Amino acid sequence: MTTTDTLPAETFTLPELPYQLNALEPQISEETMRYHYGKHHKTYIDNLNRLIRGTRYQNAPLEEIVINSDGALFNNAAQAWNHTFYFLTLSPDPQMVPDGELAEAIKRDFGSFENFKKQFTEAASTLFGSGWTWLVKDHDGKLKIVSYSNGGNPLPHGLTPLLGIDVWEHAYYIDYRNARADALANHWDVIDWKVVGQRYKGL
Repeated sequence: MTTTDTLPAETFTLPELPYQLNALEPQISEETMRYHYGKHHKTYIDNLNRLIRGTRYQNAPLEEIVINSDGALFNNAAQAWNHTFYFLTLSPDPQMVPDGELAEAIKRDFGSFENFKKQFTEAASTLFGSGWTWLVKDHDGKLKIVSYSNGGNPLPHGLTPLLGIDVWEHAYYIDYRNARADALANHWDVIDWKVVGQRYKGL
């Protein structure tokens, strides 16, 4: 990740995005990005910095905090991590489908890319309340779809996250109101499978 994982945690800052806030339109509007990235994401990071001050986590990498903390600290650390991971998956000029090793793994574990998209969309659209749906790799290299409520993150479960979709209403309500299914359908158009493939290979 491009958060300050290698720096003292008290210096966590909002990561710079590799695209402009209006670059993902029409799928994700500039207004949504200004609130989702500029306000919600920043608030999680600000809260994280406040909560770790003077604790054993003050100089810890973000992943370590996510894996080992609980309560309010976990919620804010996980959401800081989740959002950076999420925003860096998106691109105004994405690779639209997986290729190489990741494409073969998706075919092996889901039958086809279209079957994977269908299963992933179903999991994300039926997750009750706020949370995240993830494509992960387990210890055996098998791909799975998992969902967690609130700030749930695969790292404490020993899973390697490859793709995460935010289904909190603040991620889509400005553009789609309560139509989560429509937001998910359009979201596929801005996911960069080059990034997801690099994560699969551990790059």
